[in-house]
Amino acid sequence: QVQLVESGGGLVQPGESLRLSCAASGSIFSIAAAAWYRQAPGKQRELVADINDSGKTVYADFVKGRFTISRDNAKDTVYLQMDSLKPEDTAVYYCNAHVEEADTREFVEVWGPGTLVTVSP
Repeated sequence: QVQLVESGGGLVQPGESLRLSCAASGSIFSIAAAAWYRQAPGKQRELVADINDSGKTVYADFVKGRFTISRDNAKDTVYLQMDSLKPEDTAVYYCNAHVEEADTREFVEVWGPGTLVTVSP
């Protein structure tokens, strides 16, 4: 069974930076696509950024130029570098990945439990 665990969230002031990590564990052959989503209080979950197995990235307009998604295939880890944070970036950030399992060679979609990012003066 594949699991994702996010880390790196916390409380920061506007303009500061955070780097989120998403580590995959379990029976992993490869991570195909991965993405970061977020959900603010009272709002729907929304896509922040995604990265495919070739390293191609896509960003939501509201984070373009401020956030960077990356991956380390050797560590089965995906990152989200968040710069110039704004109060409206406050949300729970979730990692999502499509993983090819090593034992079955089937693809499964996995979500992490989320990590809270709070941006406040």
